[in-house]
Amino acid sequence: MFRGFCPSGSGGAQSAGFGCYRKIEGDFSGKEVKQLNHLGRNDACWCGSGKKYKKCHGPFDDKLNHLQAQGRIVPKRGIIKTAEQIAEIKKSAEINVAILDYVAEHIKEGICTAEIDRWVYDITTKAGAVPAPLNYEGFPNSVCTSINNQVCHGIPSEEIVLMEGDIINVDVSTILNGYYSDSSRMFCIGDVGQEKERLVQVTKECVEKGLEQVKPWGFLGDMSQAVHEHAQKNGYSVVKEIGGHGIGLEFHEDPWVGYIGRAGTGMVMAPGLMFTIEPMVNMGASEIFIDEDDGWTVYTEDGLPSAQWEIMVLVTENGPEVLAW
Repeated sequence: MFRGFCPSGSGGAQSAGFGCYRKIEGDFSGKEVKQLNHLGRNDACWCGSGKKYKKCHGPFDDKLNHLQAQGRIVPKRGIIKTAEQIAEIKKSAEINVAILDYVAEHIKEGICTAEIDRWVYDITTKAGAVPAPLNYEGFPNSVCTSINNQVCHGIPSEEIVLMEGDIINVDVSTILNGYYSDSSRMFCIGDVGQEKERLVQVTKECVEKGLEQVKPWGFLGDMSQAVHEHAQKNGYSVVKEIGGHGIGLEFHEDPWVGYIGRAGTGMVMAPGLMFTIEPMVNMGASEIFIDEDDGWTVYTEDGLPSAQWEIMVLVTENGPEVLAW
């Protein structure tokens, strides 16, 4: 599920989360960076591994200090996931994936989107988990279902029935024992025609191109540029105001993840960083608006279709690990 609403030309990312606008910060101040060194080299590491700091995250923190001194944006310690946290987040992600697998098997023409919402709620709660969107800042349902020219945050309804030719994004987010996961998939209902089918496929390719650029100690801008270039090359636009987000310990964490960045810029992708790649790709222009009646659903300004896939990624020393898709 998306995070953020960054007005064009804004110097800082503005997060809507789910409708609440607030500034988010994704970098250290100098003071915060120095605080990483308060541990003695022989003290137990802050990550809870039980190892001495010098044998665990000491070199890691030294590298972050060095990068920050070069003017790079580095992640705060609080959003670097420990091994114990990663293990728990993966359990949440397994449920998230299972829910979308169920949707993939059962979604079809004639199903109302409220039925999808019931599927998500029932499967989530039977697994002992909680649907993260439900009542989040007033959102009324357990899942977002966005059809055709709806960019994101579509609200399920008994009155919205899937028809042949529809493309729909189903966005699922799960909380298990306080740990969060988030991913979404596109579904084509019957014969959607070549134009919509191509949009859905190219959008998936955009995510894949971005994932290829997720490398330890690289930059978020590397991923963002790859996404944007692939969309543009295929004649599509990428929504600028809405982006991905950090995930795991909270629904929406730093960093804010945009998809029009430049390679070599943005936050350092340090091992342990976890975030979503979820570009919204429009068949036409990138401009969008929010439905004034429900306050949630985002539409394309020109009425042309939009597509989105979302994956949840962990940066490791060996490259990206996809936790949910």
